[in-house]
Amino acid sequence: MIPISKPSITEAEKKAVMEVLESGMLAQGQKTEALERQFAELCGTQCAVATSSGTTALHLALLAHGLGPGDDVITSPFTFVASTNSILFVGASPVLVDIEPDTFNLDPSLIEAAITPRTKAILPVHLYGHPCDMAPIMKIAEAHNLAVIEDAAQAVGARYQGAPAGGFGTGVFSLYATKNVMAAEGGMITTNDPELAERCRMLRNHGMRLRYQHEMLGYNFRISDLHAAIGLAQFERLESLTGRRRSNAKFLSANLTRVQVPAARPNVDHVWHQYTVRVPADLERDQVVDQLRQAGVGTGVFYPVPVHKYPHIRQLVGDPSLPVAERAAEQVVSLPVHPLLSDEDLAKIVASVNAL
Repeated sequence: MIPISKPSITEAEKKAVMEVLESGMLAQGQKTEALERQFAELCGTQCAVATSSGTTALHLALLAHGLGPGDDVITSPFTFVASTNSILFVGASPVLVDIEPDTFNLDPSLIEAAITPRTKAILPVHLYGHPCDMAPIMKIAEAHNLAVIEDAAQAVGARYQGAPAGGFGTGVFSLYATKNVMAAEGGMITTNDPELAERCRMLRNHGMRLRYQHEMLGYNFRISDLHAAIGLAQFERLESLTGRRRSNAKFLSANLTRVQVPAARPNVDHVWHQYTVRVPADLERDQVVDQLRQAGVGTGVFYPVPVHKYPHIRQLVGDPSLPVAERAAEQVVSLPVHPLLSDEDLAKIVASVNAL
């Protein structure tokens, strides 16, 4: 079976973990600080703050911006539920705006109509590694004095008009095991605001700057140096791993004929966390997934349910009209694109899909 994703683990990652284990310094420390510097450099930001997961990074970013009850945050209905759950964690309300049919990202042309006096932030999601159309989003945010919190969980290394994802507003990344740069688990916040970064550092560590000096209510959202060491080793190969993903995606797009291949706009550098196609009307998505499984090709459906259909969110947002997101949820299938695919794997994926 060709898996939909597969972490690229080499001797470098194993050596990095053993070095930390042998040092006896396992908790958040120098490796974490080094990983934070790598992310800040990648995103062109002054600061980066590591956390225990992408979800906790989103949670802290929203808290650090002062978002809470009575505030609205505009975001996408077509994403992993953590994007919206994090808004709920701080007591704010999600306002869901439909997506672009080609990129699956938040549609900037629909944002302005969703803004009210309660609106305090926009949370765009760079889905599948394709950056959102950030120029109009930033223009709208500036005009209405809104914070921008980029959910770049799937977009490490992606660029929009030459500028890195995670460097426009406050960026949030995931280091989960299947991500393009992984640390088994972890998250990262990037920002050009040192005060916001300091609030994030305090919030992740029980509200402390100094040991046992608790200045605010905080959390235990720290990452360990074991995880950070893996992330650092991954960073050494980010360029080559991303290059392989791009090469794989190019091959798939050039050879798949039975499905609608994904878009990659010319003004972005897509990092292909997922390669997501649309199933045509004459095929049933579940049958496609089953046939490909039988052919030895793993798939993923990201995401089969738009977030406004989950009960805990639906009771808050009602039943908004989001037809593009709902249609995408019915049609999308992700195919393997990870850097460990062989040429034979790619040929098998194409042959199996085109035979549907």
